[in-house]
Amino acid sequence: MKLPRRAFLRLAAGAAALPALPRTARTETYPSRPVHIVVGFAAGSASDIVTRLISQNLSERLGQPFVVENRGGAGGTLGAEMVAHASSDGYTLLSSGSQDAVTATLYSKLSYNFIRDTAPIAGIASGPLVLVVNPSFPAHTVPEFIAYAKANPGKISFGSAGTGSVAHMAPELFKVMAKVDMVHVPYRGLAPALNDLLGGQVQAVFSTMPPAIGHIKGGTLRALAVTSKTRYAALPDLPTVGEFLPGYEASITIGLSAPKNTPSEFLSRLNTATNAALSDPQIKAKLSNFGVVPSPLTPAAYGKLLADETEKWREVIQTAHIKLG
Repeated sequence: MKLPRRAFLRLAAGAAALPALPRTARTETYPSRPVHIVVGFAAGSASDIVTRLISQNLSERLGQPFVVENRGGAGGTLGAEMVAHASSDGYTLLSSGSQDAVTATLYSKLSYNFIRDTAPIAGIASGPLVLVVNPSFPAHTVPEFIAYAKANPGKISFGSAGTGSVAHMAPELFKVMAKVDMVHVPYRGLAPALNDLLGGQVQAVFSTMPPAIGHIKGGTLRALAVTSKTRYAALPDLPTVGEFLPGYEASITIGLSAPKNTPSEFLSRLNTATNAALSDPQIKAKLSNFGVVPSPLTPAAYGKLLADETEKWREVIQTAHIKLG
């Protein structure tokens, strides 16, 4: 049936307006169903703990469940790969951060390029790692630890959350700068590494704060120093490694990223909600209890941070000649 010219023009005008209308409407209705946040590490990791905290708040603010999924393995690359190849509809996000900056160089055959194939959303938290030893270990300070390591080359074993994890990179940087020889023992997460440290199977762990701070406060592990540039407010008497090795610094960054080409208005909505959550006094207090501090950032600022971290750890990996296996 042939449409009258006036009816045809009305339909054509309506069709032309369609691209503009959904853009506004979809921003107002996003999210309209559950959003999944992929964590590339096991439950109990710093990324997992912090992401679960923020996801609960995002669920309340945006009216839809934010469901955390743990896809551990291969230094976090399995989870990152899943998100990099996911639909750019805003319903699959990644708990991203320092780890992705490490694996960008460490893994030479990834099916994705993290910086190119993801879109930064927001920073969530940042914090130091902490050098912890069993209370029976003879060193009580970083200088004593270094002296012991030099007197016993290859006799100190340090546990990590796996090859290429930030908990592996931090002691590798320490080895280079302190000129000591230590043996790396990779685990499937920091929880089992700390368990073996408690049992004496390894002698040291450069742990993120969330899984270690309870042991430190309880006296079951001895903290020697934090890895950040400045002292950690919750443990103000604990020195930094940099006080003994000038220039040393290693911190974790946790944030949110999405697949590339995710609509910018979705990213903006998520960024606004995340930053609002981070201004909540209860969220700030909980993050502090976990050993990290809020790190609200714009998408652009978070993207720059990830790019800078990628370059930093590239240099460490190449200088230390770190290879998988």
